[in-house]
Amino acid sequence: MELWEVVARESIRDLVTRYNSNGDTGRFAQVLELFSPDATMELVADDGGTRIYHGKDEIETIFAGTRARWSTEAAERAAPRYVRHCVFTHQIDFVDQTHARGRSYFQVLMAHGLDHWGRYVDEYEERDGRWLFIRRRVTTDGHAEGGR
Repeated sequence: MELWEVVARESIRDLVTRYNSNGDTGRFAQVLELFSPDATMELVADDGGTRIYHGKDEIETIFAGTRARWSTEAAERAAPRYVRHCVFTHQIDFVDQTHARGRSYFQVLMAHGLDHWGRYVDEYEERDGRWLFIRRRVTTDGHAEGGR
């Protein structure tokens, strides 16, 4: 393995970690910084319904909806919101020194326990020395009864 690949792998792992860490704590502006301006995000529900968002402006609407839902839920209960994405078996394959593809599994823990789980299938690109998402497909494979 060459040094560029070691650096790129760690940078991509950091990218995925920042996506979930920032998202879990409601720092959605920081999440959006992880996407290229022309990125695509695809959400696939466990019932097969699919929504595709093109560009950062459309992707931002995903997180604006989450922010609004969390605000409503917080007003309805006194307990703090608890969301933790756990990502594992992250496979990274390089196309070249500035393009890679990845796949990983995720589970989402909430105050009531395991809420939902699924897969990320990603495409990454290095731009101006930073690795970014250029495409992210989020597939929810299942959810606990009463989960999202």
